[in-house]
Amino acid sequence: MPRFIFCLLAVLVGWRPLAAAPTPVAGSAPITIAAAADLKYVLDSLVTIYNRQHPQAKASVVYGSSGKFYEQLSHGAPFDMFFSADSEYPKRLQQAGLTASAPQPYAMGRLVLWSKKLNPSTKGINTLLDPQVKRVAIANPAHAPYGRSAEQTLRYYKLYDQVKPKLVLGENIAQTAQYAATGAADAGLLAYSLALSPELRRAGRFYLIPATVHAPLQQSYVVLKRAQGNATATAFAAFMASPVARQALKKYGFGL
Repeated sequence: MPRFIFCLLAVLVGWRPLAAAPTPVAGSAPITIAAAADLKYVLDSLVTIYNRQHPQAKASVVYGSSGKFYEQLSHGAPFDMFFSADSEYPKRLQQAGLTASAPQPYAMGRLVLWSKKLNPSTKGINTLLDPQVKRVAIANPAHAPYGRSAEQTLRYYKLYDQVKPKLVLGENIAQTAQYAATGAADAGLLAYSLALSPELRRAGRFYLIPATVHAPLQQSYVVLKRAQGNATATAFAAFMASPVARQALKKYGFGL
């Protein structure tokens, strides 16, 4: 099984078990993070670094759709931190009294048009009008911020009505990337962070969508109320503001 497909299957299935941690120090406990799927590669690398630095109380991550996580957290899902692909879902959780702190912006996301068979960098968004493009993957706008940005982009360029019959909806942006990478779709509107992964860089080419054609993808995280007073959550939040974390986010195309 190709490594990229294996990684995306891990996102779709959910839990990625980590080795058992030693007994945490007083005031600390391991944390579980719910994270938008566009963070798969960068957050995996950062969690590995963090856990090496904090072996007594580690962090683990589950990836998925921001909107789905919002629904789960609204019904008491056992997560300690939530890294969303937007700022609206964390804000709603705060308004519902489910957070231990205010939402904290951590990055600005970007959208790309990616294709395995064509070169979108030559024709830009008009690549979608090529006769070879019969299926176009986007994340489901109903619960995925990148899906909403994809729809806004198509409407901005007045392509939505033409492309709508070709749309294939992924449950999250990682599944959308899987559709494009495996040929289930001929092109996809994906997160820039996924397009910069080694696997997708080798497999296809992309066009960076101007940030001005859709609503800003400001991404925020929040500490959930169940993690109030948990030193691990506090330490991980501080780590995400560190130069190491900021550099990693920049490497994967996030604005700061």
